[in-house]
Amino acid sequence: MRLATLTMQRKHALTFVTVTVFLDTIGFGIIVPIMPEYLTQLAGIDLSAASAISGYLMVSFAVTNFIFAPLLGSLSDRYGRRPVLMLSLFFYGVSYLIAGFATALWVLFIGRFLTGVTGATYATASALIADVSPPEQRAQNFGLLGLAFGLGFIFGPTIGGIIGAWDLRAPFFVAAALAFINTAYGFFFLSETLSENHRRAFELRRANPLGALRQIKRYPILLGLIIGMFIFNIGHHVYPANWNFYAIEKFRWTPIEVGLSMGFVGLLAAIVQGGLIRVVIPKFGAVRCAAFGLFCAATAYLGIAFAASTMSVYLWFLVSAFAGLSGPAITSIMSNQLPQNEQGELQGIMASAMSLASIIGPLLMTQTFAFFTSDDTPVYLPGSAFIVAALLTVVALAIFLQQVHKLPTANLNDSETRTEIP
Repeated sequence: MRLATLTMQRKHALTFVTVTVFLDTIGFGIIVPIMPEYLTQLAGIDLSAASAISGYLMVSFAVTNFIFAPLLGSLSDRYGRRPVLMLSLFFYGVSYLIAGFATALWVLFIGRFLTGVTGATYATASALIADVSPPEQRAQNFGLLGLAFGLGFIFGPTIGGIIGAWDLRAPFFVAAALAFINTAYGFFFLSETLSENHRRAFELRRANPLGALRQIKRYPILLGLIIGMFIFNIGHHVYPANWNFYAIEKFRWTPIEVGLSMGFVGLLAAIVQGGLIRVVIPKFGAVRCAAFGLFCAATAYLGIAFAASTMSVYLWFLVSAFAGLSGPAITSIMSNQLPQNEQGELQGIMASAMSLASIIGPLLMTQTFAFFTSDDTPVYLPGSAFIVAALLTVVALAIFLQQVHKLPTANLNDSETRTEIP
């Protein structure tokens, strides 16, 4: 009876965390198609300048998230995942309301700062999955986050493009409503997944970004993998930071067309991370899948940078979809190196590293795009940010292949998984 109860609790937890990331992604994706036009109207600027400001907005979120993510991760190790997750979700909704009512750019920045402070949703969700997943199932269950992210990007940008054509502010209010609904759902249905005997004392030295990153020195192998993921994520920010501006600049797409293209990307991500990953990781191993995903990402970035038509862009999207194999595979490899009561700290460390990438990535990509599309540019190259992303991904792949040789083979194995180095 007790085993059946635990199994049911695990299913409910996995269902909730999948829905959480799904709704959060809808909330984010729903505003992406309208942001270029929203910024140009709100600030009275052209598209190139709007791209630069969009980068600053993303950086304002990333800086605060970098500072607070390890704090919330450590708090979740001490007090449980549920209270941290509920608080984060609620303030997500508040931040979207602030953006929806904004009448000046500084109000938008306040909303982004607030979102960054409470933006522990993904890290806490990852720790929750680690709580309820045996080691041999972690890669597949981490893939649920990718599935939710992909599904959110099917519906979010598509809905945003459609309702944004009616009213540019409407997507913000819809995103806020989804966040509040999700908060209520979690309040009534989510049970705590971290038992009392697996909690650890809160230590301030572990709960700040630099202190959290210093803790990883106890695991030098993980440090190498995190550096690789950090570099990859800098490049991967070319999509959220630059795609909408790139598509409008190069192909003159409308917000609806931008939304539909992102919905297609989300559909592919859902197929790969929600279904394909459960077949290929057990068959080929986490190492092979991670390496293949990074290779596909670099290839697709170059293809998109020089795409000459809408059809060719969509073909490169097919290649890019396989990049979705890398994240869950690498996260699983790292997670399996640590005990359960340090999973929250690991996710906090990773969140800090990824937030640091979120500071550099959007700024690098938007400023690159702004420079090569401005009136004063020596070379007009709207795909320049994707070229930079491709180079960064090649570096990340080289680091991953070099570092993965040092991992204990026993810890890499996911039941029936071959982990030979490619």
